[in-house]
Amino acid sequence: MYIEQSTCIQCNACIPYCPVNAIVHNKEEGIVEIIFDECVECGACKYSGVCPTDSFVQQEMEFPRSLRSQFSNPLISHPDTGVPGRGTEEMKTNDVTGRFKKGMAGVAIEMGRPGTGTRLYDVEKVAMALAPVGVHFEPHNPVTFLMTDKSTGKMREDVLNEKSLSAIVEFDVPQSKLPEVFAALKEVTPKIDTVYSLDLACRLEDGFNPVVKVAEESGFKVSINGKTNVGLGKPLAKED
Repeated sequence: MYIEQSTCIQCNACIPYCPVNAIVHNKEEGIVEIIFDECVECGACKYSGVCPTDSFVQQEMEFPRSLRSQFSNPLISHPDTGVPGRGTEEMKTNDVTGRFKKGMAGVAIEMGRPGTGTRLYDVEKVAMALAPVGVHFEPHNPVTFLMTDKSTGKMREDVLNEKSLSAIVEFDVPQSKLPEVFAALKEVTPKIDTVYSLDLACRLEDGFNPVVKVAEESGFKVSINGKTNVGLGKPLAKED
């Protein structure tokens, strides 16, 4: 995305609309501009309609720049998954789809949220830290499609400097290995320059979530605002 300077009136109305603070008022040059390398191509500035002169221009994007919009713009479907945005079907549908069987846990590391964005080289660091535990990366996740070696979490070299509004490292793992997962995640956290949310999904056992205690014992505070899909209608998932 860029700003057409011949029509921009420097009203600054667009600046608060950029989720990664890539729009700045360059007072030395007397222009409002988009820092190209920081822009995640989410389209929020253009599609908000805030610009009174419609000065935002979406340039043609080639790979790997196009990854930014595929991960960040909710109006664009990822070509490999067919799903808009950075993920797969949300993990909270587990009750209906049965994606995670008994004794297994689904884990998603949502990087860049809220409001900071993430470089893919940081996503690679997290994936490579978790791979030795023996996790199974979700094959239909956009991040997994970029891996050249799923056994190590290594990603394509030509994409690592691209930035997205967020990206999800998603996998399933036996619940017995969750302490190793949490230990690896805590070790890699100081090595990345972004924030992340840790999402956990599993089947309830006797009405209780068996992974909550494991997470808390590993030093993670579990939020009470988790999501549960009650699966109204005929369930599709088998019990085990």
